[in-house]
Amino acid sequence: MSEHGPILRLLAYRGARRPGTIVAVTELDAEDAKIVTLARAARGRVGAPEGAAVRDTDGRTYVGTTVALPSLALSALQVAVAAAVASGASGLEAAALVTDGDGADPAGRAAVADLTPDARVILATLRP
Repeated sequence: MSEHGPILRLLAYRGARRPGTIVAVTELDAEDAKIVTLARAARGRVGAPEGAAVRDTDGRTYVGTTVALPSLALSALQVAVAAAVASGASGLEAAALVTDGDGADPAGRAAVADLTPDARVILATLRP
């Protein structure tokens, strides 16, 4: 068990628009560890399949979880980005997604890239 709980794998997309460029992450700096922790807490709080957190260029953080309503479906990354935009963020430094799935969905990565194409997306998964 890592300091982030039962996370088995940490990966990072190098730039949200380049889905094929994924690197293994062996260590996180304090700010990236914070958004992973926030994403994990958001996911656990509501029992959602995914939790996400983003950090804007001013250092403010925003969280989101999967929304699955009959009339509205959003990924956790889309919700976190929407919260950032609604609060006035104009760019992102990084995003984190905690999931037991296979990876960040293209729509979620696209939402991050809409603000900052080269923002790093950290994927923390419970799968080996």
